Amino acid sequence: MNTLSEIADILKCLKSATIFTHMRPDGDAVGSALALRRAFLLRGIPAEVINEGDIPEKFSFLEGAGEIRRAPVLDGEGYICVDSSDEARLGLAQSAFLAGAKRGKVTVNIDHHISNTRFCKYNFVRCRASNCENVAELLRLMGVASDKAIADCLLTGMITDSGGFSHGDVNGDTFRAAAAAADAGADIGKISYEVFKKQSKPRSELYAEVIARLRYDLDDRLAVALVTQEQLTRYGLKQDATEGIVDFGLSVAPVEVSICMMEVAKGQYKASLRSKGTVNVNEVAGIFGGGGHILASGCMFFGSFEECFDRLRYAVRQRLPQ
Repeated sequence: MNTLSEIADILKCLKSATIFTHMRPDGDAVGSALALRRAFLLRGIPAEVINEGDIPEKFSFLEGAGEIRRAPVLDGEGYICVDSSDEARLGLAQSAFLAGAKRGKVTVNIDHHISNTRFCKYNFVRCRASNCENVAELLRLMGVASDKAIADCLLTGMITDSGGFSHGDVNGDTFRAAAAAADAGADIGKISYEVFKKQSKPRSELYAEVIARLRYDLDDRLAVALVTQEQLTRYGLKQDATEGIVDFGLSVAPVEVSICMMEVAKGQYKASLRSKGTVNVNEVAGIFGGGGHILASGCMFFGSFEECFDRLRYAVRQRLPQ
């Protein structure tokens, strides 16, 4: 694996850059990508951000969010992946990334997931509360001073991936990075409102309906929420409206593992897993081809909800202390 200084030297030599993020991007993915894009632009290097789908509306306040593309237009000299543990996480953008790699693009991987496969020519992977912490350090090594736009992006990623600085992997480095972003002009009040508090009436109604039907098992140590396509259609919402639902289950005192099962198509579910620490949900997700972090991971399932629930229930039960 490369050092972050080596990655910085590689990026400083690029004449143009195409930055890829994972499908269904969260605040850390969007923040990492847009902060890096802004840094390239400040250095006079053309750069673009690629994501396979729509960016969640709550991140639209970040500078550059409206310019994220679904396919490369610039075709940068460097193809850089941020907050992505493997090529498959790029979703539909994977084909463009792999095609570029075959054509000899300089491929770079900057990530913080324990499950990262080191899939690029140059890789830097360090497990931290957020990938934006890695990017913040990278930008310093590139000699780019954070302006307000960069600071807002970085602090958004730090806040969202750390659960508002509440996760077990938050440490002094996390707060030092956040303080540096705040000193550079990041608007903590606006970020907190846009990301955590602001929501539409239909989303609040979906949230209430899903939480009211929360399913408990394993002596109330497992909580599972289900969001169906019918519900999303009825409320006129997109899949990103489900973000944060999984965290409610973890707030219930007996619960050790919380899971949100989102129906993405008939017989197909995306599972988001969270843990208080007694269960390594990265291991659980890994059984089903997914991954992420010890306390927060995800995977995909095929089959009926009950079949998927039973498989997850068994995997969690095997790892709960008796």
